This record gives sequence, C-alpha cells and structure tokens, in this order.
Amino acid sequence: MVDLRSDTVTRPTAGMREAMATAEVGDDVYGEDPTVTALEAEVAALFGHEAALFAPTGSMANQIALQLLVPPGDELLCDADAHVVTYEIGAAAAYGGISSRTWPAVGADLDPDVVAQLVRPDGYFAVPTRAIAVEQTHNRGGGGVIPLGVLRRLRGVADEHGLALHCDGARIWHAHVADGVPLAEYGALFDTLSVCLSKGLGAPVGSLVVGSAERIARARVVRKRMGGGMRQVGVLAAAGRYALAHHVARLAADHAKAARLAEAIAPFGVLAGPVRTNIVPLDLTKHPLDARRFAAAARERGVLVSVLGPNTARLVTHLDVADPDIDRATQSLTQTLRA
Repeated sequence: MVDLRSDTVTRPTAGMREAMATAEVGDDVYGEDPTVTALEAEVAALFGHEAALFAPTGSMANQIALQLLVPPGDELLCDADAHVVTYEIGAAAAYGGISSRTWPAVGADLDPDVVAQLVRPDGYFAVPTRAIAVEQTHNRGGGGVIPLGVLRRLRGVADEHGLALHCDGARIWHAHVADGVPLAEYGALFDTLSVCLSKGLGAPVGSLVVGSAERIARARVVRKRMGGGMRQVGVLAAAGRYALAHHVARLAADHAKAARLAEAIAPFGVLAGPVRTNIVPLDLTKHPLDARRFAAAARERGVLVSVLGPNTARLVTHLDVADPDIDRATQSLTQTLRA
C-alpha cells in the first residue's frame, strides 16, 4: 500500500531510533530531563521566543496556548475550518471555557479586514474577543500558505484591538520551506505558536507550545492539569531533535512529490485548488465517484486516501513515500479517476 492519508503515518528512521535509544533522560515533571530541556530551548530560539514547552500532542499544545490567551467565557476568533474548532472535539469550550466565533473558511486566503469586522470589544454584555488563531499551513485549506504580508496585516489588526495572536503551526515547517520565510520572522508575529514534530518532520509523537517565559511557566501548570505531565520523555524529545536536524530541508522533496501527483490528476478536473506544499486537495463534486467510493476504489488499487467530506478528499506526501511510490500512486489514482 502507498499510504497518502496523512503525514502522521510515518515511522521513525534508523537514525532517529538510534537517537531515541541513546537519549539522556530524567524526570521532566521535575524539570530534570536534559533532552527535553534542550529541545525546548532549541525550538524557542528557532522562533525567536523566550521559551517553549514539550507536549504529547498538537491538540494539547493548541489548547494550552488558547488557555494562556483567552480567559474562560471570552472569545476566540478563527476560520470555520480551523483545526482548533474542527478536529479538537470542542476542547476550547470543554477545558478552557472559551467561546469561539468563526469567519467563513477560505483556507490560506484569509482577509484581515474581514477578521477586523468580527472583533467585539468589552462592554454591553457582549462576549469580548481576546485572541485570533490562524493555521499555517492550512490543513483543510489544502496545505495553503498564508503570505507573510497577510500575517503582518493580521498582526496589525490584533495590535489595534489589543488582541493576542496564536498560530497553529503544525506544518509551519512546510510554510518555511515553501516560501523561504525564516522561522523567527513567523515567530515575531505571534504571541504563541504550537509546532508539531510528528507530521512532516517524521517524529513518532510530540508538539511544542512557544511563547514568552511568563506564558510558558503558566503553560506547565495547564499541561499538568490536562494530564500532560511526562516523566523520562527524553526518548521522544530526542526524536524531535533528530527531526529538526535532518528532516526540515527535505520537506521540499515532499512538496515536489505532491506537485507530481497534482499534475497527473489535474486533467480529471478534481483538484480543489493549487498545491503549495505536501497536501493535494480533491473535490469530487463533478466526478461520478463520491469521496468514500473514490477512496475504496483507490484502496483496491493499492493507495490509501483520506476522506474529508462527502465529496472532498486529500492526498498527503511525506517521509515514507519515495519516488517509486509516487509512480505507483499516480498510475493507480489515474486509473481510479478514469474508471
């Protein structure tokens, strides 16, 4: 099988396994795991922030960050397809008491002026807006990259209204490689970021919350409250450090493989938009097969596809998909679409 469902399906490389096996460890709840401490310092420095906190999942990292920025009962703004309100099972409300309001989903094509019109100030018993969250790259937006100029305008909106700005940067490494924007330049725009090690970078688990020293000190309390305090977790942090050293620049190869898939599929009229990074979005509305039947037919031909909705699907390239796999996937998918 060629597994194109997600870049979360990768397995640790031999070098990563060796790094994990030889990692120096300690009790991280006591702050005594040297490998975790090194990872946190490295990631904080990459984004130009004071501190970072290792968390077991991207969802937990996002929810910790949101609780740092939005008091219970107050409001977060994000787009309707954002991961924080789509794939985190209502955690912002359930754990943080956070009210969420969304603008229409447009993936990476957000308009800061639209966001500005949604901001609610304090007073008149309305729910006040406290923070804005964006996703870079945008998962349900086909791996689209929000341009740096748009993010700067959004930072201006946040500053004008006294709001915090959070980045769900699960795949921010892809944006960095695709557009050549330094990670520190992204970091300078956001009050908090969550960044993932277990998607494109190929680590088996782990994300980090990035922010000021004061916020990250509070984040440690929130993480423990949510059950995220871990002990000798340096074995996982070592995988993350290896990924940062060896798997960032190679993301360009995943982007090229996604572009190859998109080029082969384009004649069938099912591409949902341009392919900028490692995600190929599919819209099967005008095709005889709906998304589930398309995925089932592709599976029979040896390719696993992710179904996002009745007529939407996606293909994701990653570390474990080699060039011969792309050749096989291209042949199988074109046969499926032609059938």
